[in-house]
Amino acid sequence: MALQSDDVTRMAHLARLALSETERSAMLEQLNRFFLVVERMSAVDTQGVEPLATPLSALGDDALRLRDDAVREAASPAQRECNQRSAPLTGDGLYLVPRVVE
Repeated sequence: MALQSDDVTRMAHLARLALSETERSAMLEQLNRFFLVVERMSAVDTQGVEPLATPLSALGDDALRLRDDAVREAASPAQRECNQRSAPLTGDGLYLVPRVVE
């Protein structure tokens, strides 16, 4: 998918960028190189390749370094009151917010 100079002019207009002719030519070349890389990547057969959770997974058998979703301390009413002290409006232990959707 090769872009033309008109495409770059239109994108610059939509992005509210004022590009000189030199900048427009450089941008056209950069974008076309980018799309060439995308086309090359799209041409690679990835059928049967498992997606990686992280690029580091390709280096070894590293499990994700996520903490367990476990309660670390019990929330007490005193702690809740302390946390809600700075809130503009609370009620029955809840944060009250104005309605924004009709």
